[in-house]
Amino acid sequence: MAHVLAFERPVVELVARVRELRALASADEKWTPELERLEDKAARLAREVFANLSPMQKVQLSRHPNRPYTLDYVSRLFQEFVELRGDRRFADDASIVAGVGRFHGRSVAIVGHQKGRSAKENVARNFGMPHPEGYRKAIRMYELAERFGLPVLTFVDTPGAFPGIGAEERGQSEAIGAAIEAMSKLGVPVVTTVIGEGGSGGALALGIGNRVLVLEFGYYSVITPEGCAAILWKSADRTPEAAARLKITAPNLLELGIVDTIVDEPPGGAHQDHDVAAKLLDRALFKELTALGSLGPDALRDDRYDRFRRLGAFVA
Repeated sequence: MAHVLAFERPVVELVARVRELRALASADEKWTPELERLEDKAARLAREVFANLSPMQKVQLSRHPNRPYTLDYVSRLFQEFVELRGDRRFADDASIVAGVGRFHGRSVAIVGHQKGRSAKENVARNFGMPHPEGYRKAIRMYELAERFGLPVLTFVDTPGAFPGIGAEERGQSEAIGAAIEAMSKLGVPVVTTVIGEGGSGGALALGIGNRVLVLEFGYYSVITPEGCAAILWKSADRTPEAAARLKITAPNLLELGIVDTIVDEPPGGAHQDHDVAAKLLDRALFKELTALGSLGPDALRDDRYDRFRRLGAFVA
C-alpha cells in the first residue's frame, strides 16, 4: 500500500502475504491449508496489535487514505444504483453522493459523504467537506424517499461541513439544520453508518437515524481532536490527549449510547480488504432494516425521537 501507518506495519506486511497466497490458492488448491494458517495468524496479530491502540491512533485509521469510501460500499452493497445530482438551487456538490438503488431486492435511498483518492479527486470532492448545496441535495433524497416509501441508508465520513466564506454566504448552518429537520420527520426506516470520520454538524446532517452504526475504527465527535486541542490548550502537541478526553472512538460511543452497534472490520482495518469490510457491513445493515421493517411511519418517527432524546440523559 502507498500509505502505511507506523503502528500497522507488521499487520500490513502479513496481510500482503495473505493476499498473494490467496491468489495462488485460487489457481491451485494445494495452497489452501497454508492460506488458512496464514489468515489465522494475520487475524491474531491484528487483534494483538490493534487491541491497545490509543484513541488518536484509531482516529488515524478512520482517516486512512486507503479506507473504503461511500462509493466503494455502494458498488459492493447495492444493485442498479442511479446517482442523482444537484440541489436545484445552486449547484451539485460532489462531496455528497446521493441516489437510489436496490439492497437485497428492496429499493432504497442512499446518501453519503465522499472523499477523493488522488489530489485532483480530493479537490473535486472538497476533501469530503460539504457545502450547503450538498446538504440540500441530501434533503432532496430524504423527500424523495418519503414520497416513495424508500428506506434511507446514510454513510458518514467527513471531518466537518466546509467552513469557507462562500458556504456561509449560501447558508451553511441553515442547510444543516434543514437536513436534520427533514431526517427527523421521515416516516421510513433510516439507518446511519459512520464509515470513517464523523465530524460535527457536517456529519449530523446525515446522522439522524433510527439506528446509528459505527465501523470498528470510525469516530464520531462534535469537533476534531486537533480543533479541540487548539481551542482548549492552543497546542497541537496535546491532540492525543484531546482524542482521549473526547470519548469519540467506537467503544466509547457504544457505551454512551451515541451509536447502537459496532460493525467489525477485517483484520488490520477496512482499508486492508474492501470486499470483506462490505460483507460485514452488509450483514449489519440487513439486520437493522429487517428489525425496523415492522414499524409504521408514526412508530418510526417516535422511535427516532426517543432515541435522540435519550442522548446525554443523566439519572442520579
